[in-house]
Amino acid sequence: MEKKNTAVVTVVGNDTIGIIARVSAVLAHHDANILDISQTVLSGMFNMMMIVDISLSRFEALSDALAQAGKELGLQIRIQRSEIFDAMHRI
Repeated sequence: MEKKNTAVVTVVGNDTIGIIARVSAVLAHHDANILDISQTVLSGMFNMMMIVDISLSRFEALSDALAQAGKELGLQIRIQRSEIFDAMHRI
């Protein structure tokens, strides 16, 4: 999978039931496929990072839908194209 077709989704906030289900549903609705996922809960704080294939998605619409889901769930949900994420975190 080429990096230009992938994005990084991060989710942070208070743990609650259904976070992964809700984020996954938004991704599926926008034809984004989860390639890798990691999540942890530490002292009630939920943290998740996903690598998703966005080759069939409209990025702006997906980004808006994830932001809206974040507002509804009281979470910070962000998506960045992989090449931008990599450039920002290069040492």
